[in-house]
Amino acid sequence: MRYSIVMLIANLEYYKVFYYTVKCGSVTRASEELSLSQPAVSQSLKQLERILGIRLLKRTSRGISPTAEGKLLFSFVEKGYEQFEAGEKRLLQIRNLERGEITIGASDMTLRFFLLPWLERFHETWPGIRVTVTNGPTPATMALLREGRIDFGVVSGPLEEEEGIRMRPVQRIEDIFVIGRNFRGLKEGKHPIRVLEKLPLIMMEPCTSTRKYVQGFLESCGVAVSPEFELATSDMIVQFAIRNLGVGSVVRDFAEEQLQAGALDELKLETPIPPRDFLLVTSERDQAGLAASRLLEMILGKEKG
Repeated sequence: MRYSIVMLIANLEYYKVFYYTVKCGSVTRASEELSLSQPAVSQSLKQLERILGIRLLKRTSRGISPTAEGKLLFSFVEKGYEQFEAGEKRLLQIRNLERGEITIGASDMTLRFFLLPWLERFHETWPGIRVTVTNGPTPATMALLREGRIDFGVVSGPLEEEEGIRMRPVQRIEDIFVIGRNFRGLKEGKHPIRVLEKLPLIMMEPCTSTRKYVQGFLESCGVAVSPEFELATSDMIVQFAIRNLGVGSVVRDFAEEQLQAGALDELKLETPIPPRDFLLVTSERDQAGLAASRLLEMILGKEKG
């Protein structure tokens, strides 16, 4: 069995010549299709017949036609060779970015305030590439990256360095507290950070990187907080704050529109929360495909041409 497989692989060129000869019905036309000389085509056909020990082709008044055995072989070779051609065509499409797929992990925040404009630009340039975004918090995205289930992720930092994972900052973000009209007595001036212990807070769920970062900073300042509400999305925090259900902890970008419109105000602190970054995370073990690599080059400003 092993010998037969080795022989098959070694003689694929003969099968290719056989396929084109039967398909074209002529050694001359087959040689033109294959860019080979007619003697080379004839020699390949003779070699294949010698290897298989059976006559495959016969000459007729109309040219070359397969024998009964040749027809049987061609029925199998045709299916296989057309699959090879289809595979080659698909690879060329992928190479030329006419086809392909990218899988990305991102949170609501990183998708909305960083990744979405890049995806729009990429799609305008290469509309045939299918992009799948798996939406989830930073821990879920990092798990997908470790498992090799996404090409890359965009998460909110900070993160501890991890072997096999490359992390690159791509955009600075700022965490703030926002207040509605019922809390506007706190609008003026800057307040000691301990004022947060006395206020009803609305924060992200404990499992999110944003909650961990903000609460970690407050604890480092000796401030202990117990939120009134713990929500899954920053958009909901903004809506709760507008309805005076508490003081919302959000990334500034989420509340910028409401701050500009006067629906919310920022609660300014004497000790502001240090800014952090969106991080582009990639695996150093699993190389991204061609389409994903081109998108990464675009995002990182390394696009050629």
